[in-house]
Formats: sequence, C-alpha cells, structure tokens
Amino acid sequence: MNLIENIKKIRINSVDDIKPSAEHFRDIVQALCGLKIAASHNIARSNTPIDKSGELLATSVFGWEGTNKDWWKTESLALNSPIVTACRYENEPFWINDQGIHSRIENNFLKEIDLVKFSQRAMTHAAIVVPVHMPFGQIGAVSFNPLSRDHHDLTEFYNKYSEELGIYSHSFINSYVNVSARTPLLPIKSKLSRREVECLRWAALGKTDHEISLILERSRATVRFHIHNATTKLDAVNKSQAVFKATQLGYISIKR
Repeated sequence: MNLIENIKKIRINSVDDIKPSAEHFRDIVQALCGLKIAASHNIARSNTPIDKSGELLATSVFGWEGTNKDWWKTESLALNSPIVTACRYENEPFWINDQGIHSRIENNFLKEIDLVKFSQRAMTHAAIVVPVHMPFGQIGAVSFNPLSRDHHDLTEFYNKYSEELGIYSHSFINSYVNVSARTPLLPIKSKLSRREVECLRWAALGKTDHEISLILERSRATVRFHIHNATTKLDAVNKSQAVFKATQLGYISIKR
C-alpha cells in the first residue's frame, strides 16, 4: 500500500475515526518495522489520546498493559524524560538510547541532554521519536519502541523508516488534536498592531515600561497604552499573561 493511502487511513476526520485510525496506524507500523507505538498529544502533561468513549488508545490499541508503571501514569516523565526534553529542542525525527541522541541534521542542543539512567527516566531502552510541534506552543510526540530489550541500536531502522514514520505521526497527532479540541483558549479574530507586538517583545526580554519607552523613544504612557491594548485583545489578565499568549501565537520568538 502506498504512502498516500496510508496517510488517509491514519488521518482522523471526526471523533468516530479516532480508534479506527489508531488501529490503522498500529497495523501499518507493525507491517513496516514491527515497533510499538507510544503516542502523546501533549508532552507537558504526558497526555495520551483517548477514543470517543474515553478509552485509552495506549491500552486498547497500541498494546500497553494499563498498569501503574505505564509511562503516561508517571508524573515525573514530562520533566525528567530525556525523550521529552529532546522533543522541546528538535522538530525532526531522531532516535535515542543511553549512548546518545541521533538526528539527520546536527543539533547542538541535543548534545547537552543528560542521558544518565536513561532507561529508568525514559521508560524505554531505545526509541525512534517524532516530535510534533503544533499551534499555541503545544508539543506532541510519537515514539516507536523495539519489543526486544536487546534491541538497542536503531540506526538501520531509523535510516529506513524514520521519514515515513514522521509523516504518519504528524498526520495522526495533528488530526487528533484538531478533532478533540474544545473551547479555544486563545482569541482568533483579534490581531495585534506592530507597536503592540514591539512593546510585548521588549517586555518578554525583561524590560520595564520605562526602559521600553526609552528604547522606542515614546512616552511611558504610550507604552502602557499599547501593552494594555494587547492585553485586552489577547484576553489576558496582565502583562505577563499577554506575553505568554503572544508567544503561543508566534508574535514573539527567541533568536537562535
């Protein structure tokens, strides 16, 4: 079966499709490389997808046991797992074990990630991982794990299958988030002006209203006016939340 047909099978178009699409995803990956899927649509909380009846796909489809030791029940995973940390600094598929993090394009950030007690902290001994970066700063991830604990080197699997696994993972996670999204937390219709964005960018860098007024050569009252307008448009309660929401929407970013 070709790639396009597989994508159509994996993509979720409604809540009714969630479980069938997950089953297609599992079967396609099993036929392709025999790896076990672990999927999270929000690594900040170790969230794992559910079907329309609230049943965990991890147990009902992807073959995880549903015990207290399962990865999504481990509260420290979002903060301590090297896999989760790597997903915050990489947006292309990579593979990882206790010896290193391997990606197609060199990423110096990945070299700094601590891999001590890798298996214990990551709850796997090796995995191909696909980070899925979405709107509003949300990050999902899909890891593909070998069934045998003796299978530590995924170089061959990564070289053969990572591109295809990446496409399937993005299709599954993105479509899942879209169909399961509830009331939007961020305003859609309001647009910030150039000056409002400029003021928030300087605020994000820790500048006070007075310092921003000196930088922009405007009065402090003018700076406060623009920040107040931006705060109102973003439905934020204060400047700090306005900066956070503006960052989620991509108005503010850091230079690399």
